[in-house]
Amino acid sequence: MTTNVHSTLHVSIEDGVARIVLDNPPVNVLDATMMRELRTALDALRGDSSVRVIVFSSADPEFFLAHVDMRIGERMDVLEQLAASAPADVNVFQAVGELLRHQPQVTIVKLAGKARGGGAEFVAAADMAFAAAETAGIGQIEALMGIVPGGGGTQYLRDRVGRNRALEVVLTADLFDAETAASYGWINRALPAGQLDEYVDRIARDIAALPDGVIEAAKRALPPERITDGLLRENEAWATQIALPAVRQLMGRGLRDGAQTPTGERDLEELMRGAARQGARTTS
Repeated sequence: MTTNVHSTLHVSIEDGVARIVLDNPPVNVLDATMMRELRTALDALRGDSSVRVIVFSSADPEFFLAHVDMRIGERMDVLEQLAASAPADVNVFQAVGELLRHQPQVTIVKLAGKARGGGAEFVAAADMAFAAAETAGIGQIEALMGIVPGGGGTQYLRDRVGRNRALEVVLTADLFDAETAASYGWINRALPAGQLDEYVDRIARDIAALPDGVIEAAKRALPPERITDGLLRENEAWATQIALPAVRQLMGRGLRDGAQTPTGERDLEELMRGAARQGARTTS
């Protein structure tokens, strides 16, 4: 077995399967460092023909990826590096999902905990996702912060669940349970928590053991949709909202109220709804 350790993720490779464990305590936010390390790891695996499957999981059983770091603007040095190396037609957040969507290996998310915002976008960008019925949750919470998804989420959702359900997901900003997400087509299936590891490990090993050329042929026959125009529309909508002073105030209020702490993240939707109500009272 080969093992590589970064500061926010751990990569191990065995029998054609790379396992990437996301580990960015206290609540596994997708910050600038993790985005950089994910790009480094995926770029390295892209050129490794011995790896056929990549499985993503979390070191935190409660949070797969809580969301994008609400303080990410404080790491402009890393963001500028990421922007300089990202494709010209995507922003730095969309670049993560697009890298994942176009990875030559089969990418699988094992979702035991919560995935919100950028975490939900990450799940939808993978080829497959399987979730624990009792403990997993997935949601696009950006509307509660006064913005819309800006990391590919609008486009991935429309492709997976259709426009009507995509609007429901984006505008309610609810946390969806695994069984509902599976019924919508957002994830592949919900499994009993006690069976999740065994099931994902089995299909990862089975896919990695397929005869030469089968994975490449399947992914060539079923390529990811071209969504360049949609990503540009999404980025314009996101950038328009994120520039509003009220959005910064809302995010700051959420952080002060406990966002990005384990306690606050357990019911982040209600915390951010409360922050929005507080803001409405102070401006009325």
